[in-house]
Amino acid sequence: MHQIQAARKVEILREHLENDVPLSELAEKYQVNVNSIINWKKRLFESAVELFSQKGERTTKEQQAQVEQLEKDLQAKDAIIAELAHENITLKKRTGGR
Repeated sequence: MHQIQAARKVEILREHLENDVPLSELAEKYQVNVNSIINWKKRLFESAVELFSQKGERTTKEQQAQVEQLEKDLQAKDAIIAELAHENITLKKRTGGR
């Protein structure tokens, strides 16, 4: 039996799921085994959870780079604030807390 391309598998599954075309009819029309279509459908739904859970978490490389730069900037600002706070405490101690 010949190898079915991914796009063709999606087309077959879409016909079944959107148009309620029976698996036996699709198997005959596309000359594939009914069990193959059942397995494709199973794989589709197994991967759907991962697909939908990643969608909200997915960021582009550009967005990720921007986040990383903002984190670096925040760390630098935190370091400056800590240094200024330390200098402030040191000056207060030198001047007797005034």
